[in-house]
This record gives sequence, C-alpha cells and structure tokens, in this order.
Amino acid sequence: MAEEEPKHHHSLFHHHKEEEEENQGSVDYEKEEKHHKHLEHLAEGAAAAAGVYALHEKHKEKKDPEHAHRHKIEEEVLATAAVAAGGLAFHEKHERKEDKEEKDKAEGKHHHHLF
Repeated sequence: MAEEEPKHHHSLFHHHKEEEEENQGSVDYEKEEKHHKHLEHLAEGAAAAAGVYALHEKHKEKKDPEHAHRHKIEEEVLATAAVAAGGLAFHEKHERKEDKEEKDKAEGKHHHHLF
C-alpha cells in the first residue's frame, strides 16, 4: 500500500490552508492578533535595520569619494526599503486592531465611538 507523505508547509508567512479549512466556522482571534503582532515587530526591526544601513552607506559615500555614486544608490535603495518596512509595520498594526475589534464584537463588547 502506498503511504502518504507528510505535508510540509513552506510559505513566507506560514499560512496553513488545511487548518483554515478545518476551522471555517471558528476563528481564533487571539492567535490572529498574536500573528499580526509578530509580523509588526518583524517589520519594525526590518525598518530599523534598513534605516541604519542606509545611514552607514551615506557615511561611506563621504568617506569613499571614488565609489560615491554606488554608495548613494545603495543608500537610496535602503531608504526605500526602510519606508516600505515601516508601511508594512503600520499595516500589521492596523490588522491587529481590526482583529481585536472583531474579537470584542464576537464577545458582545461594543464600543461606540462618537468622534
């Protein structure tokens, strides 16, 4: 008889479609919130790292005039990456807030915002 091989999940953000199919009706809001918080922290770290490296390239640009153009381009690319990572962190924070609001709504807690 043919044995089934264990299914390996290799994806960027570790989404498991089979688990989602099994839990169609129930949503683990705390798990979702924790997931978005984790991604938010990763994005914040990436933004900080790219920003620091961009500053390093700016310093190299001044110290190494022979390769200044290369360092300038690398600085701009890294600055763009830092902004993109910051945007991802902002997005994940927003997703986390939405998950929390959905959790509160599912539990019967309603917050009325007047302004």
